[in-house]
Amino acid sequence: MEVMAAETGKTLDQSDPEISEAVDFAHYYAERARDLDDVDGASFSPVRLTVVTPPWNFPVAIPAGSTLAALAAGSSVIIKPASQARRSGSVMVEALWAAGVPREVLRLVQVDERDLGRRLISDPRVDRVILTGGYETAELFRSFRTDLPLLAETSGKNAIIVTPSADLDLAAKDVAQSAFGHAGQKCSAASLVILVGSVSTSQRFRNQLLDAVTSLSVGYPSDPATQMGPVIEPAAGKLLDGLTTLGEGESWLVQPQQLDESGRLWSPGVRDGVKRGSTYHLTEYFGPILGIMTAATLEEAITLQNDIDYGLTSGIHSLDSREIDTWIEGVQAGNLYINRGITGAIVQRQPFGGWKKSAVGAGTKAGGPNYLVGLGSWSPRQSTATDAPLPGAAPLLTAARAAGLSGTDLARLERSAASDAASWNSEFGQVKDISALSAERNLFRYLAHPVTIRLAEGAPVADLVRVLLAARAADAPIAVSSATELPDALRTVVEAQAESVTTEDDGAWLARAASLPVRRVRLIGQDTAPLAAATGGRPDLAIYAQPVTESGRVELLPFLQEQAISITAHRFGTPNALTDTII
Repeated sequence: MEVMAAETGKTLDQSDPEISEAVDFAHYYAERARDLDDVDGASFSPVRLTVVTPPWNFPVAIPAGSTLAALAAGSSVIIKPASQARRSGSVMVEALWAAGVPREVLRLVQVDERDLGRRLISDPRVDRVILTGGYETAELFRSFRTDLPLLAETSGKNAIIVTPSADLDLAAKDVAQSAFGHAGQKCSAASLVILVGSVSTSQRFRNQLLDAVTSLSVGYPSDPATQMGPVIEPAAGKLLDGLTTLGEGESWLVQPQQLDESGRLWSPGVRDGVKRGSTYHLTEYFGPILGIMTAATLEEAITLQNDIDYGLTSGIHSLDSREIDTWIEGVQAGNLYINRGITGAIVQRQPFGGWKKSAVGAGTKAGGPNYLVGLGSWSPRQSTATDAPLPGAAPLLTAARAAGLSGTDLARLERSAASDAASWNSEFGQVKDISALSAERNLFRYLAHPVTIRLAEGAPVADLVRVLLAARAADAPIAVSSATELPDALRTVVEAQAESVTTEDDGAWLARAASLPVRRVRLIGQDTAPLAAATGGRPDLAIYAQPVTESGRVELLPFLQEQAISITAHRFGTPNALTDTII
C-alpha cells in the first residue's frame, strides 16, 4: 500500500481493497485450475509462454490477477509492469517468488515502450498476451503481429442513469464515488450521469451532487484525510483538454482547478449540458471529470448509453422494477450495477469484463468461471455426457444422417449434442448467484452472441455440423461460409438456422471477410493467421480456431457473451425483493 501511494498516488482506501482482490485472485484461479482437468469432451493443454502487460491504475490487483491466471493455467509468464507502476509490479512479483513460484517460470522485465517492448510482444515464441489498457494499445499490439493471441480488457466510457423513481440522495453519493474514486482513473469509472425526466431539472439532485463532489478532500496520499488523490502524470493532451475545454452548449457545474505546480493535482470537475454525439459524450478521458446528460425517457437514456463504442460498466438508480427490467434487457455492457456504485468489482461475485470495444479476444471475464478456459488450447476427447439432447439438436442430427455421414461421425455428433445439453443445463442456461448474499444480488448469466462460422477447404462437413449444434444450443444468430457444397438435406436445415449460407473458396472468403462487420468468427480447419492478415488484425474481431471437440463446455463459449449484474437488495438495511421477479 505504501509503494502504491508513493508511486501512483493511490489513497489508502483505494489500495486496501486492491490487496484483497489480489489475494482473491490467487485463491479463485487455483480452484478453477482444478476444473480444467475435468472438462467433458475435451483435453486442456497449457501454452508455453504468456506475456502480461498490466496497467498503472490498478498496479497490484490487475498484474496479480493476470499473472496468477496464466500460472494457474500452466503457462510460464513474463510480466512487464506499466512504466508508471514499476515498483508496485515488482513488489507483487517478489511476493509471488517468496511464496514459491519459481523464478524460471515467472520473469519480471522492465523494458522501454518502443523497440524492446515491440520485440517482446511480437516475438513468435510468445503464445499469448494478456493486456489491460486502452483500445489504442490493443491496436498497437496487433500492428506488431496481426495474429497475436491477445486477451484484453480495454477502455470504458461508463454512465449511470438516474430516473425519477430513484433515491436521489443515494444516487448522488454513488455517482460521485464512482466518478472520482482514484481520481476517475478506473476503466469502470462513471464518466457520465444521465438524468431522466424530472430529475433533469431537479435542483435537489444537483445540490446533492454538488455537495458530494465539492466536499471531497483532494490531496496526496501522505495525508490520511485525502479522499481523492492526484492523476498519475501531469495532465496533458486529451485529459488536459477535458479538464479545461467545454464543448458547445456545455457549462461547468463544478469547474476543475489545478491545485499545485506539479500538474498532477486537480480538483474534480462536473460539466453540464453534454449533448448526444459530442466529443465528451463519446470520448474516454480517464481523469476526474463527470458529464451530465439529460433524457426525456428511460429508453432515450439507454440509447445514450449504448451510443458509445465501449460497453464495460453501466449503472441505473431506480426503485421501479419495470424500469430496471427495461434497462437490464436493453443496455449493452458486461457489468451492470443497480442502485449502487459501478466500480469495485469483486472476484467471483462480480466477474469483470466488457462488451463491444471494451473487450478483445474471447470476452471471458476476469475473476469468472471461464477465464482460464481461454488461456490454453483444447484437443478432442470422447464425451461421456448422458443428457438428452436439447430440442434444437434434432433437425441437425436428422439432416446429418440423411446426408450420409459415417457412423463414426454420427456417434460423435450424438455425444456432442449430449455434452451441449449437459453444459447448458448445468452452466450456460442458468442465471447464478454463487455468493448468495442477503443484502446484494450478484447474478451471472450468458446471452447469445452473433457468430460467423467458416468451414475451410478440406475440413470435414461433420465438424461444421458439430459447431452448428453448439450454435443451436446457444440460440445464437449465425452466418455460415463453407468451402464445401453442403448436401441438400443438410443445407436445407442450415439455411433454416442461419441468417445466410455462402459457398466460397478460401480466397473468396478472405477477400469478403475484410469488409464484414462481424465481431466473432468460428474457423473450422484453418489457423487464425490468414484471416487475421486479411482483416488487419482488428482487435474487435475475435477468431476462434481451436480444433473441434465434443465438449459443450468449450464449443458453446464462442456463441455466448457473459454478463454480471450486481443489485443492492435492501433499503436502509431491510432486505427487499425489488428485482426478484425480473431476473
